[in-house]
Amino acid sequence: MRIRPHASGRGGQVSKVKTMRNVESSINPNERPHSCESRNPGKHWIPGQARNDKLYKTDCALYRVFEVQNLKASLTLLSLIGGCLLLTATDAYAMHVSEGLLPFHWAALWSALALPFVAWGLFKLKKLSTLDISFKPLVGLMAAVVFIISCMPIPVPTAGSCSHPCGTAISGILVGPAISILVAAVALLIQALFLAHGGLSTWGANIISMGVMGSFAGFLTFKALRSMKINLAVSGFVAGLLADWATYFTTSIELASGIKGDSPFMPLFWKILIAFIPTQLPLGILEGAMTAGMIVLLYKKRPDLLVRMKVLKAEEAV
Repeated sequence: MRIRPHASGRGGQVSKVKTMRNVESSINPNERPHSCESRNPGKHWIPGQARNDKLYKTDCALYRVFEVQNLKASLTLLSLIGGCLLLTATDAYAMHVSEGLLPFHWAALWSALALPFVAWGLFKLKKLSTLDISFKPLVGLMAAVVFIISCMPIPVPTAGSCSHPCGTAISGILVGPAISILVAAVALLIQALFLAHGGLSTWGANIISMGVMGSFAGFLTFKALRSMKINLAVSGFVAGLLADWATYFTTSIELASGIKGDSPFMPLFWKILIAFIPTQLPLGILEGAMTAGMIVLLYKKRPDLLVRMKVLKAEEAV
């Protein structure tokens, strides 16, 4: 019997499913990505759980279509927010380390240190994408999250920069520090080019502070606390808090080393660090709460994603 596709209703859905089954017919059952949901209502597939291969292939096809739609939606949201920020732009403050603030030799040094980390992120992205084609849409969503969170500046005039949440703790925990650094680099580049936040000459310095230090601080703190059997909420909170503070500790080092001239380093470093405290102390607590909230929400709604991204072990998600 021939099934005619309709604009809406069961017929169009069945036709689409049949097409996806044909596309997925070549999948090797032994190379199953850990991203497809079970047909059992309210449950998710966990690695090692038995399932029907035919339904599995259908689930994979539909899930991948859903992931691509998610990526398109996140890019659209990112474009809309960027457009709104451009249309409502006022006098710009020096968010991140601003353009021209660092001498050339310091800007070149930080850029030279940052480029290997960006290359590492690109290598990891290519490697992981070949193993799971739905990984790139997830990275796109993380890039949108980091971009939006880090676009909330609170000026700190005495420090020559701004305080703001970073979002690299959550990306470091979910996709790992290498991909998180790449995500931060892309977000910082877009902000420098279109929003006058940061700058091209200071791009490397901002990658080191927000991308490298923020991602590693969040990732390592979370892993250390989880190894001590600390629950997800507390681990996520502390990881977000320390990732935020590590970012601004590093920013203080970059600013003090770049603008000190012939003056001693330590007095200027302490002045800049103390200038950040009134705004960054509460923002660090806020970022810790956001990180914990996102991890707990994923645990309740999509524990299979946390298993797939190696945030949880399979037995912990049951």
